[in-house]
Amino acid sequence: MPGRGLWQAMREEEEAIGYLDRVLEDEDEEEPRTPSTPGLGSGFLATEKGERDSGKSLEMRKLVLSDFLASEEIYINQLEALLLPMKPLKATATTSQPVLTTQQIETIFYKIQDLYEIHKEFYDSLYPKVQNWDSSVVLGHLFQKLASQLGVYKAFVDNYKIALQTAEKCSQSNNQFQKISEELKVKSPKDSKESHTSVTMEALLYKPIDRVTRSTLVLHDLLKHTPSDHPDYPLLQDALRISQNFLSSINEDIDPRRTAVTTPKGETRQLVKDGFLVEMAEGTRKLRHVFLFTDVLLCAKLKKTAVGKHQQYDCKWYMPLAELVFPSLEELDPCPHVHAMPDHDLEDMKMKISSMKSEVQKEKANKGQSRAMERLKKKMFDNEFWLLLNSPSIPFRIHHRNGKSYLFLLSSDYERAEWREAIQRLQKKDLQTFVLSSVELQVLTGSCFKLRTVHNLPVTSNKDDDEPPGMYGFLHVIVHSAKGFKQSANLYCTLEVDSFGYFVSKAKTRVFRDTTEPQWNEEFEIELEGSQCLRILCYEKCYDKTKLNKDDNEIVDRIVGKGQVQLDPQTVQTKNWHMDVIEMNGIKVEFSMKFTSRDMSLKRTPSKKQTGVFGVKISVVTKRERSKVPYIVRQCVEEVEKRGIDEVGIYRISGVATDIQALKAAFDSNNKDILVMLSDMDINAIAGTLKLYFRELPEPLLTDRLYPAFMQGIALSDLSAKENCMMHLLRSLPDPNLITFLFLLEHLKRVAEKEPVNKMSLHNLATVFGPTLLRPSEAESKGNLSLASDIWSHDVMAQVQVLLYYLQHSPITFAELKRNALFFSTDV
Repeated sequence: MPGRGLWQAMREEEEAIGYLDRVLEDEDEEEPRTPSTPGLGSGFLATEKGERDSGKSLEMRKLVLSDFLASEEIYINQLEALLLPMKPLKATATTSQPVLTTQQIETIFYKIQDLYEIHKEFYDSLYPKVQNWDSSVVLGHLFQKLASQLGVYKAFVDNYKIALQTAEKCSQSNNQFQKISEELKVKSPKDSKESHTSVTMEALLYKPIDRVTRSTLVLHDLLKHTPSDHPDYPLLQDALRISQNFLSSINEDIDPRRTAVTTPKGETRQLVKDGFLVEMAEGTRKLRHVFLFTDVLLCAKLKKTAVGKHQQYDCKWYMPLAELVFPSLEELDPCPHVHAMPDHDLEDMKMKISSMKSEVQKEKANKGQSRAMERLKKKMFDNEFWLLLNSPSIPFRIHHRNGKSYLFLLSSDYERAEWREAIQRLQKKDLQTFVLSSVELQVLTGSCFKLRTVHNLPVTSNKDDDEPPGMYGFLHVIVHSAKGFKQSANLYCTLEVDSFGYFVSKAKTRVFRDTTEPQWNEEFEIELEGSQCLRILCYEKCYDKTKLNKDDNEIVDRIVGKGQVQLDPQTVQTKNWHMDVIEMNGIKVEFSMKFTSRDMSLKRTPSKKQTGVFGVKISVVTKRERSKVPYIVRQCVEEVEKRGIDEVGIYRISGVATDIQALKAAFDSNNKDILVMLSDMDINAIAGTLKLYFRELPEPLLTDRLYPAFMQGIALSDLSAKENCMMHLLRSLPDPNLITFLFLLEHLKRVAEKEPVNKMSLHNLATVFGPTLLRPSEAESKGNLSLASDIWSHDVMAQVQVLLYYLQHSPITFAELKRNALFFSTDV
């Protein structure tokens, strides 16, 4: 093939092999079933077909071998490139100024000379046989001999990691060696236009491991096209068996971030990223394990295997990165409708899981039966799996150039950005498109199990007993400022924390307009539920309404930076603020954190001064104000209903803590400008102020005294008995508490009527307010202190259910309750 590069020739040969394979398969399947031609017996036809097949097989064998011979020449040149600096390095080792010591040289270049000699001899023996090709050529013994020398490869593999480490340390300590190792010259094949290519020493040291796999694949293809009665057949079979056994024995020893197969350009294919994602396949959510390699994205599922059998992945689809595109918003078709699980179902499941965690801990403490424990863990895993499958809602679409697309659902914008960035980084390289043969796909998919970096689903049941359970309580975060922006923009940050195995967005700063150094200085209180990590994402706000994201109907804001920090209890659990910096793409975001445990955050301390409203008994406030409902409650409710009832996540999204503290101070001092402040303040801060007021009451709105009775009443099975009991308990509340509770109840119902817009159902609102309005007294909770992970335990579930009962009830009026009081005793 004069005038053409070897790579192009190899590619054409691969395509020819693939084409011939398909032709042969088609002919086998579609053999004409015509009657015998007169004068010719069926035996003659069979002989003719056999000769034709035999001729095709011989042609296929030659193509396979030609391809392999070309790659063998490249491999020998690569080994030669490694040996080239070895001789001068050895010569300087005995001088007064050695680049490397003799020991270091022997470690780095261990067995390279032996491998070179083995393959040079193999190439010199194989080359004339392929050049002078005919049907009588026998070469199985050459492959058998090559396979018998795999012991040299075993020695190389055993030394491989230490060779890499030594080369890396020497590069760091010696500039001369660093220059040598960064640019080794590999001689190009004879018919290539270029004289040489530059390759790093690290890449060349991996070539021998890669070569074993290439040889094994060739043996597989060669055997496929060798007639079973050919003299080569048993020899190739033996060589393949030895190679496969050797390959499986070394897979665990090599670098787990690499695969043992090559890309179409002959480079090592590496695993870059992997993880569990939810795919929408035929309208159904499916959990997939997605693997991003150097040049291909592979979507797989774990096969169900019998006990004791090795687990394997089944490839659902793959896409070469050269064919993968991310269309602009204008080019995108509308996203197929995805059924979103109602929030209350997700919250119910969270509470079930938390309750089960408590039961598991109790079983452990009581050293319960292992069978009962296993059943409990199995049930908990099923529930956690359901939550992981049904909670993600952020769309992430993968498109093929030909129009085919796949849809994943993620729980976090951070995660979506990470996958997109990782793919786009790889696409900056000169990638080629390709089609994997069935054997190549099998090898690649088979390698996934050993290569994966994410081994288990992020569920509690997969955690070891000694793993930290995460933090439960409230994380206070002040987002101070950011530096490092090259041009002015409209900037804001969002905060995410992990909860129940996935990340959730918890807070958002205001947009700082047209600046390179935003100064937010905003404080947030974030609830932690077994959290171990805080993420901060920095966005540039887009005000162009033509740029709508068709996937979720929101304006797309560009992520300009993102970073995360592990939540270390020892660092965070102090009374003082802990200041930190997250660096992201050249941007530095400054923030401070401190943590409050749940029991401390909900500890109710009566106010020492009786002049304010926070921390003061509700009866004192209403008497002083001569009102039925405290002024703070009425004003906050009025403002939320005026301009916050359509706000997504109202009462769930954290308000800025500094704004909330300013409102608290204004209400406490009876500031005459309070109405102006309310009209100017962010609506989430007003909602947060209302929640804080109820949380800081000296005792919960539904009182300490009645708490045990509420817990018993909600647990009643008989609906009539439950109705009588729950209404009786309301009548038993002091009038200011009851009237305020009924006022709040009607407000929350009005908020829930806007659920299609604000995404806050009755259940969501009950989850937010239940544990604040209803809580055991301090004395009772001290007697029942359990693990921090029990915060979403049976008591919290019941608190939510109590408020939900009243929210779902037909309207309840104070007058009607008091009228009915005549028929019931007031004793509880």
